[in-house]
Amino acid sequence: MATFEVHVTIENKPGISDPEGETILNDLVLKGTHKTVSKIKTAKMLKFTIQEKDQKTAQSKIQEICDELRIYNPMVSKVSFDILKI
Repeated sequence: MATFEVHVTIENKPGISDPEGETILNDLVLKGTHKTVSKIKTAKMLKFTIQEKDQKTAQSKIQEICDELRIYNPMVSKVSFDILKI
């Protein structure tokens, strides 16, 4: 068995509003700083450490956990995985 660190990033699908990102961007605009920034999107990241036989199995198990616990809403969110062997 190998140990993996799995980063799960949950963010809104394209076309779904991101009020938190918009608030941060508006604050930058109101302050007049960082004028080159035109868009900010927020996301949530979860970090799991798991022991599995390979990366594919680790991702599958974490996907199962996220689905079982309803950590995200598949109607409005997209999920991506980064898997690192440690």
